[in-house]
Amino acid sequence: MNTLELIAVALGLANVGLLVRRSIWNYPFGMAMVTLYALIFFEAKLYGEAGLQVFFFVVQGWGWYLWARAGGLDHAVAVRWMGWPARIASLVLVGLVTVGLGTLMYRLTDAAMPFADAAITGASVVAQVLLSVRRIENWILWIVIDIGSIALYIQRDLQLTAGLYCAFLVLATLGLFEWVRASRRGEAPA
Repeated sequence: MNTLELIAVALGLANVGLLVRRSIWNYPFGMAMVTLYALIFFEAKLYGEAGLQVFFFVVQGWGWYLWARAGGLDHAVAVRWMGWPARIASLVLVGLVTVGLGTLMYRLTDAAMPFADAAITGASVVAQVLLSVRRIENWILWIVIDIGSIALYIQRDLQLTAGLYCAFLVLATLGLFEWVRASRRGEAPA
């Protein structure tokens, strides 16, 4: 068991637990977690995942700013659904990143599972942006990502991280239900 991975797992659980509650204080935990996972994934030759952590760090800073502007320092932030054109555009973006990044990693690196890595990376980019702008669909994407990530991490002998993603899967499901309920109640005006 890697101590760095254990610390990243603890930070990740705190991060997602706070996200489910729509608390702005998820961001410091998330930023610390992704910093550690950038190192962990690079060592496991999951380069898409490692690079994704740098993206996550930047987008979490942006999300922290957006949530603060939406009143997140005083209460849980408001959430809402996307329209169909945005949903379709999001899925197309995931597909393009998967094919493009997967092809690059396959041809130019010794990536362990380039297309699986790229699919998780592409979906995670879209999901993180949707999370930052407080769209409920982010949780649906995270559920799919978590299922794929569990398989990928088991394959790469990252059992503790696979366990974390099992917990993330449960939390993402809870997050989806909680955010849908919050949307229906019209909580926390944006």
